[in-house]
Amino acid sequence: MGNPSKLFSPLQLKGITLKNRIVVSPMCQYSSEDGFATDWHLVHLGSRAVGGAALVIAEATGVSPEARISPQDLGIWKDEHVEKLSQITSFIKQQGAIAGIQLAHAGRKASTQAPWIGRNKVDVENGGWQTVAPSAIAYAENYPMPIELDKAGIKKIVSDFTSAAERALAAGFEVIEIHAAHGYLLHQFLSPLTNKRTDEYGGSFENRMRLLLEISHAIKNILPEHLPLFARITGNDWAEGGLNSDDAVEIAKALPEAGVDVIDVTTGGLVPQQKIPVGPAYQLPFASKIKKETGIVTSTVGMITDAAQAETILVNGDADLIMMAREFLRDPYFPLRAAHDLKAEIEWPLQYERGKF
Repeated sequence: MGNPSKLFSPLQLKGITLKNRIVVSPMCQYSSEDGFATDWHLVHLGSRAVGGAALVIAEATGVSPEARISPQDLGIWKDEHVEKLSQITSFIKQQGAIAGIQLAHAGRKASTQAPWIGRNKVDVENGGWQTVAPSAIAYAENYPMPIELDKAGIKKIVSDFTSAAERALAAGFEVIEIHAAHGYLLHQFLSPLTNKRTDEYGGSFENRMRLLLEISHAIKNILPEHLPLFARITGNDWAEGGLNSDDAVEIAKALPEAGVDVIDVTTGGLVPQQKIPVGPAYQLPFASKIKKETGIVTSTVGMITDAAQAETILVNGDADLIMMAREFLRDPYFPLRAAHDLKAEIEWPLQYERGKF
């Protein structure tokens, strides 16, 4: 038997159990047409499940066509999207992993090019669309100018998230994450840098949180009792006048009453003038602060690249889950290697056992 390892200890979240604490963070693949998942997504997500991750979360998935970052984004705004997603969740489950999906609306950062094409806006005549935001402020000069959402538009956003969650459940996802970070629409409502509204969705901190809480409530109402709801929030805008770590704690405190079970803590992405001191586990202090001040189940992400580093984070009580992105791009089988490094005994896929020793 291997040594006890916190990284490879199970975690129960409501009625589901993660076999370890390693999570594949949502990573945009910019490989869809009309929102449809493809064999690329099946292999990309499925291989990480084969590699031993406990929870595999599909990329930021547009809750409506105009919610996408780019025309190449994954979507879940129509029933036809469900079939291929169901194939993907079925394969992930066959590997003993949990399938999750991140529901998102890009807001003013929508209708832009896939990153390997550029970062400019996509005009309507080239397949783009009119973007929306809490206030009519563009992200940058080369980004689209959004229109300010009216009450009917905000109501539609809540409805789009709810309908997307219903489709996600129909597709077999057992974890739903609401994306309220990285400068996308819900983050835009939360931050005073991007929300200049004077109605009940702007001004005070409570008002700026209103849309996120309404969406959380709406999804919780249709979520089966045994399934957990995640929310990704920002720990810091890294810009003067923006959200800071104390604000993040207040957001985290408000979310459980709205039905959120796990807080996924990241930072940045709201404004181009941000100054981020990137380094190993550079976002960990924000997750740690939320966990220690609220007691909520917390996930951390960002420049976590090896087993000892991840183990130490968990042993120190700074987070409950480790989300990884770039390291999983380099190595889909990171958990198998990490278990070897930590001398933890885990099950390997039968087809791969010859590589275990």
